[in-house]
Amino acid sequence: MITSPPSPHTAQAEIAALEAAAIRATQAGQEDDAGRMWARILELQPAHVLALSSLGKRAFRYNDVATARRAFERLAQAAPDDPQSWISLALACQRQQDEKAEETAIHNALVAEPSNIVALILRANLLERQGNTHQSASVYGAVASVAPPADQLDPGMRDAVQHAMQYVDQYHAGYGRFLDRFLEQQYRQYAGEDLRRFRESVDLMVRRKRRYESESMMYHYPGLLPQAFLPREQFPWLDAIEAGTDAIRDEFLQVLQAEDGFTPYLTYAADVPHNQFAELNNSPRWSAFHLLKDGVPVPANAAQCPRTMALLGGAPQPDQPGRTPTAMFSLLKPKTRIPAHVGVSNARLVTHLPLIVPPGCGFRVGNETREWVPGKAWVFDDTIEHEAWNDSEQLRVVLIFDIWHPQLSQAERAMITALTDGINSFRGQQGGFDL
Repeated sequence: MITSPPSPHTAQAEIAALEAAAIRATQAGQEDDAGRMWARILELQPAHVLALSSLGKRAFRYNDVATARRAFERLAQAAPDDPQSWISLALACQRQQDEKAEETAIHNALVAEPSNIVALILRANLLERQGNTHQSASVYGAVASVAPPADQLDPGMRDAVQHAMQYVDQYHAGYGRFLDRFLEQQYRQYAGEDLRRFRESVDLMVRRKRRYESESMMYHYPGLLPQAFLPREQFPWLDAIEAGTDAIRDEFLQVLQAEDGFTPYLTYAADVPHNQFAELNNSPRWSAFHLLKDGVPVPANAAQCPRTMALLGGAPQPDQPGRTPTAMFSLLKPKTRIPAHVGVSNARLVTHLPLIVPPGCGFRVGNETREWVPGKAWVFDDTIEHEAWNDSEQLRVVLIFDIWHPQLSQAERAMITALTDGINSFRGQQGGFDL
């Protein structure tokens, strides 16, 4: 008697029932029963993806790598667009030390999903085992670029990602040391030249330093060279202001003694995001005595500092009604740190004239960290990330004021002033915007 094969409908119903039973058996720890059910499913449907995957993983757990590989090869044929099928095959080939087949499987996994982190780790690991240092560093770098934060990684992935990052760090450290030795003769040849920019270009390339750019929050003027600290010789008018440091400090000490007119540097409303400044918002730990605010003098304060105001008049102050110029005494109390942040516009730069600087104070713009020296001014681009700190037990005081960016022509400055007037007209108010 000849038995006819089950109808497609009957076969699908049996497969569905077997699949559900196999999953229950696996969850109950009945792996042998589950294995028989998966095998029966493959008799009915040889390309059943879940059955092939389950049997392959089961064989892998029992160290039957040959059986696992055969299952994963069939799985990859059945689901070629699923990177996990190729990853499973690559792992089996790795266990069999078949590097050529492993490489092919990894390649196919990345064709299916180019940014798959597991496939990238497997490729980098294979290249590392083969001694391909430069290529493995490149792929480990790709791992680091696509990896989520460590707290979002599965525990089993954290060590692999950490290894990737450490490998890249060590590679670039060695790269940097090699280039330093390689260029040593050229550095000696040009010892009298200013090679700071070149040296920084090397530091950036080998990742000894981070690349910082202008990140103007509100208004960005294109084409202005982003520099953390601008060369002092570009600002000869600072000579007179530095020469007046003692007079400026004396006026500040007089207003400090009066203890009137000082306000918190930050005064965000309670219903707006404070972000990194939450700790210092409305805090006397970072305060200011404003001489020029929102483009106009603060009469009561300016009247107390006539010498300071006269000296500020020699600076190329920006003209942006409702916004600039600004000038103030900035007070940072002991054990206070200003978190890293960026300014609103690169059309103007910020000048610091240190007045009172105890030991333990510092200032960073981009990759460059400096210590304030009383009477020695500097100009910096505050749209590049910067931060400040006072780790001492004493008050730190700096005169801060803004100036036009020196690369702006007179016509460009006039147009920015006109733009500010236009914004005021559009909004029907003066100020209330950042520019």
